[in-house]
Amino acid sequence: MIVNYEETSRTLTINFDGEIDHHSCGEIATISDDAIKKYLPLKLIFDFKNVKFMDSAGIGMVIGRYKQLMRFGGKAEMVNINNDIKRIFSMVGIFKIIPLVSENAESLANT
Repeated sequence: MIVNYEETSRTLTINFDGEIDHHSCGEIATISDDAIKKYLPLKLIFDFKNVKFMDSAGIGMVIGRYKQLMRFGGKAEMVNINNDIKRIFSMVGIFKIIPLVSENAESLANT
């Protein structure tokens, strides 16, 4: 799993690349929490563009980062989710607290 992030104007985008499972969630959480604490974003975007697989540990990882962000008064959204992961998130109702945005600006620029 590779986790990259970029910050612009108090918006932090966390880009995941690889599989999000119980083996990788600890590393993802640490990197993401450090970036949230460093930048104190008003908005956090979880970008799943390069994620092909995610298990239930990924749900917990996302919720944990959302809770971390809420401590600083930020809001979160998710982008670029494939249908398999979208189905998992829909079943647990995560879109009720973290909205899914169909495309981000980068996706729109590449069309």
